[in-house]
Amino acid sequence: MRAGNLDRTITIQRYTSTVDEFGAPVFIWQDIATLRGQKVESSTEEFIRDFGASDEAVIVFRTRYIDGITNADRVEYGSGTYFNIKGLKEIGRRNGLEIRCVRLS
Repeated sequence: MRAGNLDRTITIQRYTSTVDEFGAPVFIWQDIATLRGQKVESSTEEFIRDFGASDEAVIVFRTRYIDGITNADRVEYGSGTYFNIKGLKEIGRRNGLEIRCVRLS
């Protein structure tokens, strides 16, 4: 993976719980990694669902390999745009990671 292709900045976030000053649990999205990545593919797909037609913005990022990312995490890209992680694919032997995401509505 060439460093010159990694021209985008993405942040991986995980939904975690903390405790506030009153001892009550508070659930927040916490940054776990900020990575340089390459935007490989971006498309919009239309689906027919039970409630009618809906659009999904699909985007694929390639980045250096990082261990511990799951489908429960999300990606922040651009100016506060969030994407659910739908699939992860290892490139080579831990050389890189392909992250397939769907934009949150």
